Amino acid sequence: MSVQDFWSEYLGSLTDDEPHPEEYTAWSFGDTPEMANELGKLVLDDIKTGTASLAWEYDFDGEPLPRAGEHSIILDGDEEPMCIIETTRVYIEPYNLVDEEQAYAEGEGDRSLQYWRDAHWDYFSRRCEAIGREASEHMPVVCERFKVVWYGNE
Repeated sequence: MSVQDFWSEYLGSLTDDEPHPEEYTAWSFGDTPEMANELGKLVLDDIKTGTASLAWEYDFDGEPLPRAGEHSIILDGDEEPMCIIETTRVYIEPYNLVDEEQAYAEGEGDRSLQYWRDAHWDYFSRRCEAIGREASEHMPVVCERFKVVWYGNE
């Protein structure tokens, strides 16, 4: 199903009393199809309710930071829609100050802060290299929380 068709079905599932968002983004987690599938499944299983990205990438790409209330279609590794989320909270922390609560919300590995730090250091180091920056303990991390608002019709 196309992204636009998925969005249209979501809007069609809403009652007249519910807000009908006009805008959305469509994206996948991570930087490989395998990561997109793995992390997307954690969202579908109601384990992953948070994510983190490198603030420098938004600057590099000329993209605005995410905001609470925004809707996103989460894509799998084949760029097929999996579900729709609504961002509920966004804040920026230096990498070394991201806490256990955020690590747990991201649902990856054993959900510990140490796992989060190890996995995200590797990921953010790759992203820094791609945009010509150097990873550091103080790099700004955009922390997000979200909820699934639609799983699609099965």
